[in-house]
Amino acid sequence: LSLAVQRIRSTPPRLISSPQTQPRRAAVSLILRVRPAEGLPLPPDDEPVPLEHFFSQEWVTHPGSRAELLFIRRDKTQAPKDGEVPGAGTGGASGGAPAHVAFPGGRTEDSDEGALYTAMRQTWEEIGLDLAEREYTCIGQLDDREITTSLGKRLLMILSPFVFLHLSPYEPTLDLNSEESEVSLHWVPLSALLSPHPTWSFVTVDISSRLAPRHNILRASVRWLVGNMRFRALVLTRADLEEADDLQRAAALGQNELKVWGLTLGMTLDLIAFMYPRQSDLPPGDPSSDEFDEIGGVAMMPSMASVFPRFSIPDVNFWIWVFGRRYRAVLKAWEASVIRSRLSHSNNPRLGASSAADRRINWSGQALSTFYAAVRKALVVVIVGRSIGILFALGLSGWWLLKRLGLMA
Repeated sequence: LSLAVQRIRSTPPRLISSPQTQPRRAAVSLILRVRPAEGLPLPPDDEPVPLEHFFSQEWVTHPGSRAELLFIRRDKTQAPKDGEVPGAGTGGASGGAPAHVAFPGGRTEDSDEGALYTAMRQTWEEIGLDLAEREYTCIGQLDDREITTSLGKRLLMILSPFVFLHLSPYEPTLDLNSEESEVSLHWVPLSALLSPHPTWSFVTVDISSRLAPRHNILRASVRWLVGNMRFRALVLTRADLEEADDLQRAAALGQNELKVWGLTLGMTLDLIAFMYPRQSDLPPGDPSSDEFDEIGGVAMMPSMASVFPRFSIPDVNFWIWVFGRRYRAVLKAWEASVIRSRLSHSNNPRLGASSAADRRINWSGQALSTFYAAVRKALVVVIVGRSIGILFALGLSGWWLLKRLGLMA
């Protein structure tokens, strides 16, 4: 955690400017804390030490203390409220996906003084946590991300993630109405996120509801033709959730596991990447990530490609790979940019200048647009090809039936 804090503070984020056609923005808070070991004597709760001395305290460095990251889980039956960031995936609503696991935050209002103010205000409004209090400090910002529609055709908003650290050993004060709110809070140990053998799964999203939202028959036809979208999801099991303070409430809601996916997974892995000192030490990600190679074909950090889905029908993935040459080129350039960024702290001025130029490039936006351009072409080919095949099969069957009945010469 100390390494991550140091690197986040010294690494400028990639900022994305809002286009004139879509000025909407949002911000979220990634809140870290250190839970002291049980029974450890704690300092008086009068004035938290400054960040420079935080990691020299005994209750922080004790082997029994653990670092945790706050996730929130919104009930899947709960419609997005005004100001709330929609969906956990690359686009808007979850479309039949499990409950939305996210970070507290929401949309920017005209009266907000900036993205940081938005993250703090929305966190206060959503979970009653006042990040302006003295026991919290903002240690930096992660790269901006784009939120688009499901097929990446339209930009919905720009999302800015900010990282906060709780400097006090005492439990933070939360104002969450457990009887009325459909939001539960989960402090997840970083050790669960840094596991060398994480549990991976998929979140399935019904793409037919986006392509044909008002026509049941057409929606069923699209689902049969192209299948569903499948997003890679990091599973936090019951054993991980037992570290949470609200275990009883989570059990009452039937929340035996959390599935972190889409934008939330991308931001989580962006944060985790700062905890590894060298590029070669980054976690391998999903042991079965070879499946993703059908689309990406590039050995990437998991945070870069985690928001991009696969499809349940294999030939759709094949055609995405066929049309995905530009996407793969962007991923390679993005990976090279990340490596240069990690080396920019060296004494090589050329690397530093190159890294500064790279940080002005919206790599995530380019990857998103080129990937979904390939997806749209692949879907057209698959739908047209299957339709032609069905018509040919029907014609051939009709010809064979008529011939059997002796009605054709």
